[in-house]
Amino acid sequence: MRLTRAIATVAGVGLLKPASGTWGSLAALPLGYLLHGLGGFPLLFIGSLAAFALGWWATIREEAATGTHDASEIVIDELVGIWIALWPLSFGLWHAGASAWVFPYPGWVGAFVLFRLFDIWKPGPVGWADRKPGALAVMLDDVIAGIMTALVVAIAAAIAHGVMGA
Repeated sequence: MRLTRAIATVAGVGLLKPASGTWGSLAALPLGYLLHGLGGFPLLFIGSLAAFALGWWATIREEAATGTHDASEIVIDELVGIWIALWPLSFGLWHAGASAWVFPYPGWVGAFVLFRLFDIWKPGPVGWADRKPGALAVMLDDVIAGIMTALVVAIAAAIAHGVMGA
């Protein structure tokens, strides 16, 4: 397997059928948890940036090699999007000084479900990015879906923890 294919498919996870994007998103959760556990929010943040850069590079190469735009097996974009969706959880725990290995159940499940919803439904700017050509657009629609998810997760956490209106 080409290195770029291994990166783009997250070590072959994108080859799982059906719903390769969901498989890629599921694979991203334990990897994101591992990064958070090893280094808190700073490592998850740096890992997200590094995965974006590597994913963009690998996607450029894979699109050139296959002649296919946004092939379903390319799931590195889902990994980056999920990691961004987890930022509010990771930051909140890191900021509060919680154990690095704590990652509350409702938060990551909500992030996963919302991210998949935004990634499949493609509202507003997600759909705009998805319709653009090129490898950057492949990555960008999931980055935007991740940002939208992160905003909803942050608002939900603020409400759940009594920060708003208390």
